[in-house]
Amino acid sequence: MALETDDNDMFDCILMADEKFRGEGYQEGFEKGTYQGLQTGRKHGASHGAKLSTEISFYHGFVVTWKCLLQHGPDPKLRKRVKALESFQYLIQNCNCDDPKSAKLQEDMAKLRCKFKQVCSMLSIQTDFKDYTKTSQAASF
Repeated sequence: MALETDDNDMFDCILMADEKFRGEGYQEGFEKGTYQGLQTGRKHGASHGAKLSTEISFYHGFVVTWKCLLQHGPDPKLRKRVKALESFQYLIQNCNCDDPKSAKLQEDMAKLRCKFKQVCSMLSIQTDFKDYTKTSQAASF
């Protein structure tokens, strides 16, 4: 009878080992996956945040430069153009970029892009600045 109990215990041990190792493997995989997901998410967020800040910085530099150029010009239409630039600058300054979870962020960016196109149209310049806004691939910091 004792021999039969030992055989059952050994058999149960073998069956339970499979469940035990499966559970441990699942837990270990879950922890590693969570860690890797957080790391990937952090990199993705930093990348998109950098692109967004580059775009907004470009708009700011664009407004400041054109306001300086148009400030003392003889053209009577300048006041309307400067007013549009000031409106664009106001949108840039009031853009809520501090909270990336804000639903208003996408709306603000859409407004900025539309206003940029409007100002470019008023200034009779092209709106395709992709070559100027790309970061240099060769530069490393």
